[in-house]
Amino acid sequence: MIFLRGFQGKIFDRFTGFFVERIQFDNILPPSLKGGVLTIGKFDGVHRGHAEILTRLKRIAEEKGVPAIVFTFDPFPSAVIRPHLAPPLLCSLERRIELINVFQPDAVLLFHPTKEFLALSPEMFFEMFICRELNACSLVEGSNFNFGSNRDGNVKLLSRLCKEKSIDLEIVEPVHVGGHDISSSRIRALLREGKLADANQLLGRPYRLSGTVVHGEERGRLLGHPTANLDSVDLLLPKDGLYAGSVNAGEKTYRAAVNLGGNPTFGVDRTKIEVHLLDFQGDLYGQTLEVDLWTRIRDVLRFDTKDDLLDQMKKDLAAVRGFRTE
Repeated sequence: MIFLRGFQGKIFDRFTGFFVERIQFDNILPPSLKGGVLTIGKFDGVHRGHAEILTRLKRIAEEKGVPAIVFTFDPFPSAVIRPHLAPPLLCSLERRIELINVFQPDAVLLFHPTKEFLALSPEMFFEMFICRELNACSLVEGSNFNFGSNRDGNVKLLSRLCKEKSIDLEIVEPVHVGGHDISSSRIRALLREGKLADANQLLGRPYRLSGTVVHGEERGRLLGHPTANLDSVDLLLPKDGLYAGSVNAGEKTYRAAVNLGGNPTFGVDRTKIEVHLLDFQGDLYGQTLEVDLWTRIRDVLRFDTKDDLLDQMKKDLAAVRGFRTE
């Protein structure tokens, strides 16, 4: 993976009539990566729609005998321009790169955008990056691709610019499931509604949460069902409730009951992530735990007695143990 960043000097954007800072890479792009097939995008979640783009990218690059290049961002442009309105992420940067690399691109260019970079007109972005810096011979993008200041550039403009520079362009139409286009925003909406199975279908895999195991109130341990409490989870949390999941710990995969939300039985309102690994013995404190969520079992409930709580926990664990992941 190659990190690209750095702004020095000034350049006149002849398309907008404004001066912006001149873009200059900290890392000089090796000649072997220029002249390749390029795709540009956020790839949040790396869902099935993204998979189609990345598959086409690799296939076209192999046909042309040139490198397959993925250009992505960290942070996302929306987090730079309007951080208070930026949507929560569907996967961490490390997970995003890991999922992109499944498609075996020759390079992932990770760019750190600034407000000056995002002020470039679509035409200037095309000229400076796609043509001059990357010297792309082909582009592969989705039909809803936007680029440049205020996302003013669209595939119609991109098509014209590519034609003028004799750059091949392949537009990948959206992948449809259940009458809807697959998109990161659609997946976020499904997760917020608690429709985990539908979200997983669009992702092409179970939704994953990742966080550090910290000490909690240890009520689960006192009840005979110890839980790992996750902290520092910076991703979108699905709707509160109990979920069936799985966790890799050591060299084994364990089924897990995952509680998201408060604990009204004990008067706790704040959102917590509590993970009970079935049949696990050991200490997980301080470790990073990756939890795959397979299905939503029920809402968060309040119990009047300890026995009512224990009875429900037995039912929940039976449901988790009996859930078929295939």
